[in-house]
Order: sequence, then C-alpha cells, then structure tokens
Amino acid sequence: MKPTEKGLRPEKIAEANEIDARISGALYMILADYNGMDMPSTNELKNSLRENGAAYNVVKNRMLNRALPEDASALLKGQTAMIYGDGDVVEVAKVIKKFTAAKKKPVIKGGFVEGKAISAKDVVELAKLPPKDVMRAMLLGTLQAPCSQLVGVMDQKIASLVYVLSAAKDKKEQEA
Repeated sequence: MKPTEKGLRPEKIAEANEIDARISGALYMILADYNGMDMPSTNELKNSLRENGAAYNVVKNRMLNRALPEDASALLKGQTAMIYGDGDVVEVAKVIKKFTAAKKKPVIKGGFVEGKAISAKDVVELAKLPPKDVMRAMLLGTLQAPCSQLVGVMDQKIASLVYVLSAAKDKKEQEA
C-alpha cells in the first residue's frame, strides 16, 4: 500500500520514498533486531559494514512494511534495522556473523537477496561460503577440467606413438 493512498503527512511520504529508494537500489537487505545494542557497538558495526559496501539504518516497522512484500510482515516484530547494499552479500554476512559472535547482538531476523526471501539460517549459511573471487576460480577450474584432461589424453597418445616409433627405430638399428 503506497503512502499516498492513506493520506499521510508529507514527512511520512518523504520517509517512505526514502526507504523505497534505498531498497530499490539494493541487491540484498538483511533485517536484524538491534534491541540492547549501545551506540559504540552500533557505530562499530556500521563502520565494519561500510567497509564492505553495506549500509545500516534503523527504520520503523510500519514504514518498512509498506515497502516490503506482504509475506515479510512476520520479520517486522520488535525493533528493526536494515542492512542493505549492492556489493557482495557473502562478505556482509561474514561481518554480521563475526560481530554477532563477539557481541551477541544484533539478532538476525531474515532478509532478501535479489528479491528472494531468506531466513536467518540462510544468512548464516551465506557467511560460510567462500569469497566471490574464490568461487569464480572454482567455477573456472571446473569449466577448464574437461579441456585439460582431453589435452592430457591426446598428449599421452602422441607420446605412446613416439615411444613405438623410437622402439621400432632402435630395433631396425640393431638388426642392421
């Protein structure tokens, strides 16, 4: 439901539009419950996330509910912070997991990656993945494996032919 449909005040409309702009430009968004976090640890988390291309904002559940799909309302219980960005979600998930392990806060509720809903367990699983560059190297190795194996087999066949011809030459030389 868009804010203009309910006759909201202009500042609420502006706030809703700002949230929409943040969400529309993001590849991922992770929702977390920041209840109990003090300001120094919040700033520490924000700085860690910023280094990895993510942003951290506290939002009102009602305003965020307007921007998210209807099935996301279950995530909007308690105090909510959204962590979003357009970089590598795996690196951001690792930062969140490391910070949560050390400070026990924030509690991950779930989120969205490229428009698909993910659970809190999925965020933890994302943190276990290797970095994007390592995954690219693994994919490249997998794609190159059949070609390199074919080259090895062909090289072996040529080497076998050379050995046979060399043995035949040595035999002819001994006979002569």
